[in-house]
Amino acid sequence: MIVCLMTLSSGIVIGQDNADKGERIGIWNGNALTGNDGSAEKGETWITVHRASKPNGTAIIICPGGGYGGLVTGAEGHGIASWLNGHGIAGIVLEYRLPAGRTYVPLLDAQRAIRTVRLNAKTWGLDPARIGIMGFSAGGHLASTAATHFDQGDRNAPLAVERISCRPDFAILVYPVISMGELTHGGSKTNLLGREPSAALVELFSNEKQVTKKTPPTFLAHARDDQAVVIENSQLFYKAMQAHQVPGKLLELPSGGHGLNGYKGPMWDAWQEQSLAWLGELKLVR
Repeated sequence: MIVCLMTLSSGIVIGQDNADKGERIGIWNGNALTGNDGSAEKGETWITVHRASKPNGTAIIICPGGGYGGLVTGAEGHGIASWLNGHGIAGIVLEYRLPAGRTYVPLLDAQRAIRTVRLNAKTWGLDPARIGIMGFSAGGHLASTAATHFDQGDRNAPLAVERISCRPDFAILVYPVISMGELTHGGSKTNLLGREPSAALVELFSNEKQVTKKTPPTFLAHARDDQAVVIENSQLFYKAMQAHQVPGKLLELPSGGHGLNGYKGPMWDAWQEQSLAWLGELKLVR
């Protein structure tokens, strides 16, 4: 349905909080994968877990934007977590590693974050079947990548976290980069895939081409006058969802541009109100 508006488990590392509240947790135990071939580097990726005072069991992993060259962890991270907390949802801010020539690194971080949250769901008072992902701009691309590139875990893996599914139960994409084709955001594409990516790599990370019937329910919101990331990105993804009978909603906002007027005003309020209503339809909020 398109809506158009007219006017902690062992092995994790706990660090210092980097927001007003929340636990900051390392998800790789100092040995972070860099490719789908098992290659790794010494380093860490952090999530900050903001728990709701009146939890309803739902959690959302938040992927801030930044063109794959930075992270807008304020307005598109901890600020979103605070808003979610007010509705009983745990907000988990993912400080994913920037690619810098390592295309698979952000996706590996998102997948690991989902596995980590699901593994620790009982400890954190969450339902392991109600773990979603949300992203903004390039973070929306990462969230849509996680929603279209996932596995059920490796039953034979030595670590419990690696035996857990990384499929999100739902996704919320706000002015997302979706395609790596002609309609993409140039900076995000270059930062993620490099200056001269192969046609196969472009197709693999053009997520409108990766939707299947197993893609989780997805809510999209995008302004028609977005010049940085054109609305056709969301429209292509939603069209693919319809083709594969994936439930969801596309909210086309009449104005607001990229960032929806600086994260405030009626267009910003609209996607928040309607995404919450959509979550209510899925029985994910009360």
